Amino acid sequence: MIKMVKSGEFKKNHIVRKTIGNSDINTSVAEIIKGVAERGDEALREYTKKFDGCEPESFELNKADIDKAVAGVEPEFIKVMENAALNIEDFHRNQIRKGFDLPPKNGVILGQKITPIERVGIYIPGGTAPYPSSVLMNCIPAKLAGVSEIIITTPPSGDDRGANVNGVDTGLLAAAKIAGVDRVFSIGGAQAVAALAFGTESVPRVDKITGPGNAYVAEAKRQVFGIVGIESIAGPSDILVIADENADPVLIAADMLSQCEHGPDSPALLLTADIELARKVREEIEEQLSHLPRKDTVRRAVDEHGLIIITKSTDEAFEISNIIAPEHLEIMLDEPFNHLDKVKNAGSVFLGKHTPEPLGDYYAGPNHTLPTSGTARFSSPLSVDDFIKKTSYTYYSENALNDIGDDVIHFAEKEGFKAHALTVIKRIKKGNRI
Repeated sequence: MIKMVKSGEFKKNHIVRKTIGNSDINTSVAEIIKGVAERGDEALREYTKKFDGCEPESFELNKADIDKAVAGVEPEFIKVMENAALNIEDFHRNQIRKGFDLPPKNGVILGQKITPIERVGIYIPGGTAPYPSSVLMNCIPAKLAGVSEIIITTPPSGDDRGANVNGVDTGLLAAAKIAGVDRVFSIGGAQAVAALAFGTESVPRVDKITGPGNAYVAEAKRQVFGIVGIESIAGPSDILVIADENADPVLIAADMLSQCEHGPDSPALLLTADIELARKVREEIEEQLSHLPRKDTVRRAVDEHGLIIITKSTDEAFEISNIIAPEHLEIMLDEPFNHLDKVKNAGSVFLGKHTPEPLGDYYAGPNHTLPTSGTARFSSPLSVDDFIKKTSYTYYSENALNDIGDDVIHFAEKEGFKAHALTVIKRIKKGNRI
């Protein structure tokens, strides 16, 4: 049963748990990365057989096979994904940057240019279920940014689960086609991350890797960061609900359980000043949980990582929420927009009783790749910005450099960098200072 505490008993470490690392996982991932970096496709085949039970003839899916498979996907689902894709595109189009040029001033021209990342690898989890939504959420911002080549890797399924091509779900492939993906590879786990980071005979090296994954994928991204870029290292998905006495306990319980469905380590929290509502939500969680298909997974998440905090006021609830910095924050209050300015740390905010968090997972438009494990204190959802580079540029005329040269020389010499100073001295003919 979900735990219940008063706000005075609340401790940050009840919720905010940033994984320091598991030495066994770290070592295993390092060995996999080394194997792929040194042996390429040979290592990929070995790890794919070992971890996925598959021996594909080719890691890359043939475009003709993809088109044929996608043609068999139910039209209703295609339409749903197309509608979701339009919402995602409409939202993210507002994030496109154009760079800038400052007005010339006394012979000085400054500016910033925007350049898309050339090749991006996007990891899409497989495991117990395919995730077409993650394809749309990662690939559409990349496409809007102008990325030249978007590559997907996803684990092959070794079982007979649904229609697939090379072990890749056809619904996922349909999402890839809608999002404009260029190439799809049936590779999963840390070995997929390593292949994208270093390149193999089959897999091209990319410039950045995005997308969620399990602990091995997250650790692999951490270890290859610096060789390639990454957007974040994702932790367990979480939800926090702030509610008052007017909120519906049935809806709150349903929303909390929806996140627990992600995995046994997914936190779900309720913050309320109304103890009667808290009790009703607690009872409703137990009732609804018993009917869920994945109730064993959900039960562990509720018992081990669920929490109801009884606050002294709604304002205190927001104070605690900002400490926790949830991935998903639901504001189940009357006039929710009146409280939006109180939110300092949250990945994505859902306002009002008619806005359940799964709208954000699949359809509304804002990205569902969000900062987890309290990292909303300093990071943001995936966006078009994750797929661009910003380069500044500077121009000084001869007169402009002469006007300020002494300042630069003085600064460089104060820091003990004589060679820096000389680059200016030699241009403004102050050779007597050598």
